[in-house]
Amino acid sequence: MKKVLCVVASLNAGGAETFLMKLLRCIDKSEYMMDFIVSAPGIYDEEVTSLGGKIYRVPLRTEHPIKTFNQIRTIVKKNKYNNFFKLCDTPIGVFDLLAAKMGGATHISVRSCNASSNTSKKKEMMYSILRPMFNALSDCKIAPSDLAAEYTFGEKCFRNGSIKKLNNGIDLSVYKFDEKARKAVRNEYEIAEDTEVLGHIGRFNQQKNHIFLINIFNDYHKMKPNSKLLLVGNGELMEKVYKYVKNLGLDKYVIFAGIKKNIPQILSAMDCFILPSFYEGMPNTVIEAQATGLPCVISDTITREANITGLVQYISLNESFDQWTEIINEQILKSRENVQDSIFRAGYDIQSVVREFEKNIFE
Repeated sequence: MKKVLCVVASLNAGGAETFLMKLLRCIDKSEYMMDFIVSAPGIYDEEVTSLGGKIYRVPLRTEHPIKTFNQIRTIVKKNKYNNFFKLCDTPIGVFDLLAAKMGGATHISVRSCNASSNTSKKKEMMYSILRPMFNALSDCKIAPSDLAAEYTFGEKCFRNGSIKKLNNGIDLSVYKFDEKARKAVRNEYEIAEDTEVLGHIGRFNQQKNHIFLINIFNDYHKMKPNSKLLLVGNGELMEKVYKYVKNLGLDKYVIFAGIKKNIPQILSAMDCFILPSFYEGMPNTVIEAQATGLPCVISDTITREANITGLVQYISLNESFDQWTEIINEQILKSRENVQDSIFRAGYDIQSVVREFEKNIFE
């Protein structure tokens, strides 16, 4: 059996982690297995071990860089991992690659998982210093979009065509509109059928721009008092967002659902998906929302490649909340479409993605 050691911060419900779990569930386990290095417990830990994967824990690199480096090298060497897979968005991940190389890994793959548009000059200088070694150690360079590819590996590497695209695949048998699931989720949160539900799925951090989202909903709710906002996820800014919601008097209309595993069902319960992020590599949630026929309104900082089906409307973060509200209202009035064929043809079905993953990651 061929094994790959995957490095990710934790196995929680973020985009990169969800992507890895989709792969693990669908790879041919008679031939391949995915093991993991993490720095914190996660909601997927139990599922990983039940599927046959191993989980190794190391300290956070930012807190104990030398200890983390040595432990990664030891894990690779002791367990004879030839294949090493790092998910990251910047060349700072070079130290994990070097540790793997020194531990004996012979095939190192890197997948970009984000694309920031507001990197400081100091950080960009550091990345430019580290990037040559980062790229040299990366035997297989992978990205979910052109934007993410160029941000992580640099313009030169992007232009020479050495980066392979690996889509954020989804299980189309699961991600589809389900009327029964819509009713069940709405009953769970006491949402009437005639209530318009705007939705968002994502970690409560600076990138996701939740305060902006709340301001959009505040404006929308004034126009449509019979509307609610459903927020899925948690994170360091959750309490701040909750207080902001309460100060606006919207606490009866904004639902903080926390981390949920029944994402397809939750998407069926929504009427429009909103993502005003400052930046994204290739958002899983937008692909998943489209698969359920859900119209999406997202910031124009996000790659145009996210619009697989025509259900995505882009708008600038510089536009007024009134303008966002107007576009959301236009989108929400559209009937739910079955666009699964479009997603399949674009290569986003999980089986196609898994085949590409197996081909690229395992020598």
